[in-house]
Amino acid sequence: MCGRYALFRWSQAFAGLPGFPPGQQPQWNISPGASVLIQRQLDGERQLASARWGLTPAWLTDLSRTPAQARAETLAEQPMFRDAFRQRRCLLPANGFYEWRGTARKRPYWVTPGEGASLFFAGVWEVYPVQEQEWLSCAVITQAAMNQRRPLILDEAEQALWLDPETPLARLHELLAKPPATLRERALALFVNDPKLDGPECLTPA
Repeated sequence: MCGRYALFRWSQAFAGLPGFPPGQQPQWNISPGASVLIQRQLDGERQLASARWGLTPAWLTDLSRTPAQARAETLAEQPMFRDAFRQRRCLLPANGFYEWRGTARKRPYWVTPGEGASLFFAGVWEVYPVQEQEWLSCAVITQAAMNQRRPLILDEAEQALWLDPETPLARLHELLAKPPATLRERALALFVNDPKLDGPECLTPA
């Protein structure tokens, strides 16, 4: 399951998008509940915004239940996600994500398309009103891969389809069912096991 990821490097073009926070800091160890960057298409323009990683629909009353992930196989039917899937799709930029494997003491792995690469997870977003302010939240869409669940990663053409509000529903379902991306893995030291640690040492090789 994609429970942690990182965004510590981005291009000048990405930083030039509307909504890019002027004080955006590298994030090496992002976990559910954190503030993350999402990319949306609003009024025909791609824009960035900060959102809480953990989907919070406006009707939700139990705020202890804010899912950080949504399964691609059931996204379109589940009440928690189906409206957002049809109307509020987004991308979550990343440089890679972490996985843990093993039994007694699990070993972390860094998973990415390649060193220096960037990738975009498919996601959905919601607005949660609090008094006179509206807060954004999001969830990452996951798919079955490598005997576990990994983020649904979209290439440039697929990103445009995912964000476009006019994309036919059948085409969106095709994206949800696409084969998992080919990725590289690297075993890591145990520093990233500490969710409070947020620095480049998270990527220390084993």
